Amino acid sequence: MIRSAEVRLIDQEGKQVGVVPLQQAQDLAREKDLDLVEISPTANPPVCKIMDYGKYVFQQKKKQSEAKKKQKVIVVKEVQFRPRIDEHDFEFKKNNIVRFLQHGDKVKASIRFRGREMTHMELGRAVLDRLLIDIKAYGEAESPNPDVQGNRMTIVIAPNK
Repeated sequence: MIRSAEVRLIDQEGKQVGVVPLQQAQDLAREKDLDLVEISPTANPPVCKIMDYGKYVFQQKKKQSEAKKKQKVIVVKEVQFRPRIDEHDFEFKKNNIVRFLQHGDKVKASIRFRGREMTHMELGRAVLDRLLIDIKAYGEAESPNPDVQGNRMTIVIAPNK
């Protein structure tokens, strides 16, 4: 599948052989019962290595799975409030947010306005400000101002390091 007439060849020990014709590189690979694998097709000339292709594919998959294991998945939980929320409901939802932040998840706190509540956006802002003050020990807002879209006011809270 290599389309170039000349390739920069690396042998199975990792030593550079140099720039050789493609046919000569394929013959060297056949002598050692290995494959000629194109490592860097964009280089000029392309870099090829003599190796066992099946083993190479296996090692690449293994590296990908190791990288995937070390990856931390960030989950965003959403908690919805109303501008005129009762004290007990506020505390209950605040405790849920604290639990999510302690677990390491981000939290999207949103205030939903209905009808004439849209004229009193400051009530929703007051609820969010109170929430941020109450959970200051566990997390902080990613942006200082809440995002207003339509009838929702949202803010994303990230856990403290």
